[in-house]
Amino acid sequence: MLPIPRRSESAIIVILPPRFRGLSRKPPSPSFVLHFFFFSFLFLFSFFLPPRFSCLLFRMFRECPHPDEKQRLQLSRELGLAPRQIKFWFQNRRTQMKAQHERADNCTLRADNDKIRCENIAIREALKNVICPSCGGPPLNDDSYFDDQKLRLENAHLKEELDRVSSIAAKYIGRPISQLPPVQPIHLSSLDLSMSCFGNQAMVDHVLAPSPSLNLDLLSAGTSSSVPNFPYQPPYLSDMDKSLMSDIASNAMEELLRLVQTNEPLWLKSNVDGRDVLNSDAYERIFPKPNSRPKTPNLRLEASRDSAVVLMNSLALVDMFMDPNKWTELFPTIVSVATTIQVISSGMMGGSLQLMYAELQVLSPLVSSREFYFLRYCQQIEKGTWAVVDVSYDFPQDSHFGPHFRSRRRPSGCLIQDMPDGHSKITWVEHVEIEDKTLPHRLYRNLIYSGMAFGAERWLATLQRMCERLTYLMVTSDSTVDNPGGVISSAEGKRSMMKLAQRMVTNFCGSIGTANGRRWTTISGLNEILIRVTVHKSSNPGQPNGVVLSAATTIWLPTPPHTVFNFFKDETKRPQWDVLSNGNAVQEVAQITNGQNAGNSISVLRAFNTSQNMLILQESCIDSSGSLVVYCPVDLPSINIAMSGEDTSCIPLLPNGFTILPDGETEQEGDGASTSSNANRNKARCGGSLVTVAFQILVSSSPSAKLNMEVTTVCNLIGSTVQQIKASLSCPT
Repeated sequence: MLPIPRRSESAIIVILPPRFRGLSRKPPSPSFVLHFFFFSFLFLFSFFLPPRFSCLLFRMFRECPHPDEKQRLQLSRELGLAPRQIKFWFQNRRTQMKAQHERADNCTLRADNDKIRCENIAIREALKNVICPSCGGPPLNDDSYFDDQKLRLENAHLKEELDRVSSIAAKYIGRPISQLPPVQPIHLSSLDLSMSCFGNQAMVDHVLAPSPSLNLDLLSAGTSSSVPNFPYQPPYLSDMDKSLMSDIASNAMEELLRLVQTNEPLWLKSNVDGRDVLNSDAYERIFPKPNSRPKTPNLRLEASRDSAVVLMNSLALVDMFMDPNKWTELFPTIVSVATTIQVISSGMMGGSLQLMYAELQVLSPLVSSREFYFLRYCQQIEKGTWAVVDVSYDFPQDSHFGPHFRSRRRPSGCLIQDMPDGHSKITWVEHVEIEDKTLPHRLYRNLIYSGMAFGAERWLATLQRMCERLTYLMVTSDSTVDNPGGVISSAEGKRSMMKLAQRMVTNFCGSIGTANGRRWTTISGLNEILIRVTVHKSSNPGQPNGVVLSAATTIWLPTPPHTVFNFFKDETKRPQWDVLSNGNAVQEVAQITNGQNAGNSISVLRAFNTSQNMLILQESCIDSSGSLVVYCPVDLPSINIAMSGEDTSCIPLLPNGFTILPDGETEQEGDGASTSSNANRNKARCGGSLVTVAFQILVSSSPSAKLNMEVTTVCNLIGSTVQQIKASLSCPT
């Protein structure tokens, strides 16, 4: 029994639980009892708040689940509650949310377990119906016990793997993983001609061997799509992830601005070509990175900086950079795939941040594309000045899904400054880490190692040319149209023709590289020319519907790139290389100017002694980084639709063409060249040319002999074209 106090004493009688009654025969002190009831009152009161208080607290909890002492004091003053009440309410709410997440994760894991169990049952049922390939009878059941044991071991292994991945995710994102990223299956088909479908593209091997049938229906897994299949699908992004991304983007923006605005000691002038070269020692000293990747023999850095003036204001450029579709259209020769995975923040004045995926390419099947998961952060520095920075973002499971060609973007981007005439001055910085799993092809090794393949100069040269093209697109007068006979009669017709040609170039650029999982196979063509071949099934709008055979080869010519470009663009010399014209002359029906350089234009050509119902649409473009000549046969009714200004999205295009790039060789000192800055910059352009010849042929769903015949035809076509090009340019065979 508890002692009974005297009347003069104030007492509180507390009945303790049974497990505490034998510990002490003395009653608890009055201060302990007061604290016990006080905190119990606060705990219970936190669940029964007035609706107005609850709304405010819930809104605050969504914005900041862990308020600091200053925020709790402000809430207590607004609600008229004690700070301890505020503190306990947030603690209870966090406990509730944690319990809800754990229940949801448990449900997901149970569903996965049930799915695995059902798969095992289905596998066992399928094994019962297996037929022996030799005798056609049922298989022996002597090893069924061992098969069951093997399935149980595999099931246990899968569960352990699931638990391990869940623990890794919980470590990095702060809570258990709720859903594993889907793994894209690899479809393999056993063919007589060794054709296998890898992801999106079909790969042909030994197609010229005397082999029998090839079933084109097996290409259905290789249907091309505008939506890329990512090598890794990022998980759900928590608030902690988004906060970390914001910090990374802010630090990257500060680094980019210093790289743009600082010269020596960060940047030094090259004595060879006058370009800016990053001083690695100064960079590591100014921007130390304690968590950088360990240096390996295959790891190298590419850094470049360049500036130029473009015919577009800063707001229009920022809008195009932050829209992945517009960004891809602005750089069709560099960006093959681009998409926004998630928008982290969208405020323009305070900065816009988004997580993106992109693949960058060189227009040749000999060069591997570069894949990036990166953060793009746009911020207005001051009135009329914007900065856009990219920086790679690594996911916890990135090592399991890393591409064959590993690359990371260090803070890279551009500073855009408005000019009084409506133009913009852009300073561009490219800084990437490259880990070569295999050496680049010998033809492109100098171009890649010099930084010209993916450097700032190429980005700016392409941007200048495309901004000029957009400016000429908006011109309403006929001054940009060489229109003998009034073929193109309106500004709408000119714009429609330019959009059709732009789609043709974009189609060509997407068909010639290695992006989006495209796999090429090497076969030997005419005169032992190595030709890369790939097959894919096309179903995209604006392209012929069916199986498309693409073939390409790259050759080196000891001729400057601008000379090779002028040779391809001159319609009077077209019979010298176009084997399909059979030596017939070509007449230019109409021409649309695309830029200040006379080489940037769109032409409509008509070949003599051929069908009068078929014309040739051709676009040629050139800048300091390289040039393109792309053409496509288009029937006369389709050309009339475009010239009248109507919608051209339904016109199917299957373009062919050439890409001309410098080989990356530079002249040595003492060759008599000028020592001025511009002359030094042009030394890198005085070497030979890397010319890629690419053709596409539509293959119908006829028997496999048709495909073999088409492969032989296109290989002979490329071989003959290469021979005629070398003969016309007086190059050694």
